[in-house]
Amino acid sequence: METLIDVLLVLLLLGVIAVYLSSTAGRLDRVHRRIETAQAALDAQLLRRALLATELAESGLLDPAASLLLADSAARAAAADPADTAERSAAESDLTRVLAELFPTEEDREELLADADPEDDRLIGELAGATRRVELARRFHNDGVAAARELRRRRLVRWFRLAGRTPWPETVELADTPPDGLAAHWPDPS
Repeated sequence: METLIDVLLVLLLLGVIAVYLSSTAGRLDRVHRRIETAQAALDAQLLRRALLATELAESGLLDPAASLLLADSAARAAAADPADTAERSAAESDLTRVLAELFPTEEDREELLADADPEDDRLIGELAGATRRVELARRFHNDGVAAARELRRRRLVRWFRLAGRTPWPETVELADTPPDGLAAHWPDPS
């Protein structure tokens, strides 16, 4: 009778461990899918920001030198290979820097839009929204990466190789803080 109880306890313990490992593997899979989804959203927002910056450069609203600088920076950001994180980070950070130079303060934006038509105001509003969404998408992605790393550092996850062959998740590091001149022009969500 005692051996039967011992066997049942061992089976119960193995069952609890199996359920824990299974739920942890499922959670890890969900976190990795969340990272992939966040990466796709970030890629889309970065491309949208680059396209809107190109549209602004071609709008005639800026002086020729600023238009050329913005168009060049936006083209490099749009053409950057997503697989080459260093190149892409440098190109996207450069676009952020150029936007910060063009819109350092709210007064500079207002001065630029003083003689502009409503279409230019709409374009600046969309660009402001895109810069904000880039910041949020990167933050969401990096939060997912932090969660996956924390989960993958657990001893049982490593011992049982619950992550499989999934590569170690990497954060996206780039300058993405919206310039003050655009931050005040975010479109009203209502």
